[in-house]
Amino acid sequence: MHHRDDLRGRAFERRAESYLLQHGLKLVARNHRCRDGEIDLIMRDRAQLVFVEVRYRRHVRYGSARESITPRKQQRIITAAQDFLALRHDLADLPCRFDVVAMHGSPEAPDCDWISAAFSA
Repeated sequence: MHHRDDLRGRAFERRAESYLLQHGLKLVARNHRCRDGEIDLIMRDRAQLVFVEVRYRRHVRYGSARESITPRKQQRIITAAQDFLALRHDLADLPCRFDVVAMHGSPEAPDCDWISAAFSA
């Protein structure tokens, strides 16, 4: 990814984080990476651990942000979640869910769709 794209991606992740914080979730970690995957945000929703993928699409004519999370991408997120849980034994017993924050429209003021339990492991 180009540096500018990476910075823009981080900006969307921060917007999604702010959106979820406003809805009562608590931040646990950002951008957990392992060899085979990455998770944008890891949050707590009461007693649940939530792994969040943030997607942005300016236009939906090529498919929505939600549709861009292919089975292969889902598997990479699940693998990263397993890696995270192996490192964080204190959180390993919590029930987990995989959410998507799909953004679309203007980059300066995108619309947010929060899809809770968008897919399962």
